[in-house]
Amino acid sequence: MSRTRRHPPTRGRLLAPGLVLLAVVATLTVGTWLQFGERQALETRHVAGSSAPDRVDVDASIQRVDAAGRELTLRVLVTPRGRLAEAGGISPVDELILQTSPSIRGDLTFRAHSRISTVDVPVTVTDGSITDYPFDAYDAAIEIGATQGGVKVPVNMTLSNNDVLFSTSVDASEIDGAAVFDVGLGRSNSVLIFSVFMMVAMWALAVSVLIGTRFLVTRRKGLVWPALGWMAATLFALAAFRNTAPGTPPIGCLLDYIAFLWAETVIAFCVITAVAVGVRAETHPAPSPHATS
Repeated sequence: MSRTRRHPPTRGRLLAPGLVLLAVVATLTVGTWLQFGERQALETRHVAGSSAPDRVDVDASIQRVDAAGRELTLRVLVTPRGRLAEAGGISPVDELILQTSPSIRGDLTFRAHSRISTVDVPVTVTDGSITDYPFDAYDAAIEIGATQGGVKVPVNMTLSNNDVLFSTSVDASEIDGAAVFDVGLGRSNSVLIFSVFMMVAMWALAVSVLIGTRFLVTRRKGLVWPALGWMAATLFALAAFRNTAPGTPPIGCLLDYIAFLWAETVIAFCVITAVAVGVRAETHPAPSPHATS
């Protein structure tokens, strides 16, 4: 009598790899979409001002936002057009002065018949606090007008953002020939995602150490040096991990109070508890159940 060999169903064996592949594809798709969105945001250019043929073009880009110093660095390239320029816009025909808003430190002056080069100017940011990291947000007011030879001339200004750690929301307008930008600054999506991941990872490591400590204490394992070494290494590794936060936030920010300080406290408590209970177990070992009375 022959026996029929039963083969395990192939559907069950293929289900798990299929789900893993689907998860990987979904993760890559979401990651690509997020990166494309941030790239599009960095390439967005906001325009305000006049389009008259005789004008001053101002191409400004945010190079870096210093949240701790409460200022951003604005790189400005000025190009006179039409009758205001000579040599194709390389230099002005008369002294050109860019009149700036109070948040920008001083007006910019360009001498007549002299080549114009890019200038980095600091701009003060208002509102917000870096202690709210990674959910901190700031505002900046940028207003630029121009005069040449003492006569007011129209301005056409373009503003863009090159700081990948911050995203911007811009309200552009023209007021009496001057270009006005109300800029809102917030952490970029990549910074928010990584910061939230850091907080979740810190708590996960702290809970892992807590579970390991409970096992050592309840089982009276004594001084298990590999486990204690892992716990101590986690304690110091978290500090180094915290310092990798994008933007180097100072100690005392929201990231610390939500995760880092608590995780360090839990792990330190677990290490001390495991050592204290381990020393006691080594000094006063429990009687063997097989010992004869």
